[in-house]
Amino acid sequence: MKLDPATHFEPEVVVRWKTDKHAAHHGGAWKIAYADFVTAMMAFFLLLWIIGATNEDQRKGIADYFTPTVIQMKNSGGSNGVGGGRSMAMDEGQALRAAGDGKRPTPLAAGGGGGPLESAVASPDKATAPGARRLADEARFAKVRRVVAARLAGDPTLKGLKGQIRFVPTREGMRIDIVERADFSMFGSGTSVFTPEALALVRTVARALKDGPSALTVRGHTDAVAYNRGDANNWTLSTARADATRRVLRDAGVDDARFRRIEGVAATDPFNPKDRTDPRNRRISVTILYSGGA
Repeated sequence: MKLDPATHFEPEVVVRWKTDKHAAHHGGAWKIAYADFVTAMMAFFLLLWIIGATNEDQRKGIADYFTPTVIQMKNSGGSNGVGGGRSMAMDEGQALRAAGDGKRPTPLAAGGGGGPLESAVASPDKATAPGARRLADEARFAKVRRVVAARLAGDPTLKGLKGQIRFVPTREGMRIDIVERADFSMFGSGTSVFTPEALALVRTVARALKDGPSALTVRGHTDAVAYNRGDANNWTLSTARADATRRVLRDAGVDDARFRRIEGVAATDPFNPKDRTDPRNRRISVTILYSGGA
């Protein structure tokens, strides 16, 4: 049977492709968003940890370190880009200075007592000095702790005494306490003569301190057991022991000019206030002072 082309038409075929509604969920956009969220949470918890693990002075030092030193850029004329429109052609190692508007002030003639006017913007060195010094001090304190710990761990004769050296942060700096115990005496009874083990501990501390610039104080402590031998007592004994410590530190390489105070406080500042006869109250304290403080 033949079909008449004039009356017969081929059926129109329409093909519809079914889309997968779940395909969008298998893309990578949500992974990037999730990674950003996790990173933000890690930064948040790291911030909480830093706040909880540092004291007020350390937090201030960190804040000062990240505080911009130049607060205001040029607001009139020139570029507002890098350097605030100022020239980058400066001597090597010299910080950019704020440029004044208009003519430079002319120094007064002789006898006028005048001179160049200071910039309205604080010098970067002056603005960052306290925070930078504090961070440098903290870095030196950490180095001293590492060096002492490494030397104690590497010396078989001192391993058993590593618990007798303690590092205590203070307002003045970092205090290193060398503490006695029932079976470890630093000095001969009633004397300022070091025992061999205590002498080795003090020399270990000296090796960690000798290369630093920080000023030092040394304080001697006794327990509350009454001690009287002629004109000697706990006051004179604690002072003599502090000075004996200074001499050992000096002989081990610590510059004598770094010592600021040598003190004997007898039993007035006990390690264990509940038991003033506790052997741990007998100790020597060497404090590494913050820069500029003593």
